[in-house]
Amino acid sequence: MNVAENTRKTATSRALAVSVVLALGMAGASLAGPAQSAEFSVYKSPWCGCCEGWVEEMQSAGHTMIINDMDDISAIKKMAGVPDALQACHTAMVDGYVIEGHVPVVEVERFLAEGSEARGIAVAGMPMGAPGMGGTPEPFDVILFEANGTTSVYASY
Repeated sequence: MNVAENTRKTATSRALAVSVVLALGMAGASLAGPAQSAEFSVYKSPWCGCCEGWVEEMQSAGHTMIINDMDDISAIKKMAGVPDALQACHTAMVDGYVIEGHVPVVEVERFLAEGSEARGIAVAGMPMGAPGMGGTPEPFDVILFEANGTTSVYASY
């Protein structure tokens, strides 16, 4: 990669990160009712098949998924306030919330319907059996995380 390409890529990543921060700050953290056909912005690697699987499950539930393929989404995760221990392979944003990783549709919809004041929910890593992952299911937790860094178990599978 030459210097011009690297500079353009860095500028694009910074502009996207700023856009994310502005969108998160401007979006309200409450909803009037259940999430019906919500619109998600998903940040993921263009080569990640499991992310595509999660996106397809969300689309099958009636949600609109706007895909943002990026080589490096670490800046998005940082700007969105995803704790390091909860990071996964993709980050989605909807209505001022962060949905990190392979969170089941039912938990995403319940979280949005509740109108929580939390920052978001996450499934850390890439557990087998989580939406989009396939394989022999293994136990995993959906974790609720607050802007102040506190976390709690939101659901267990």
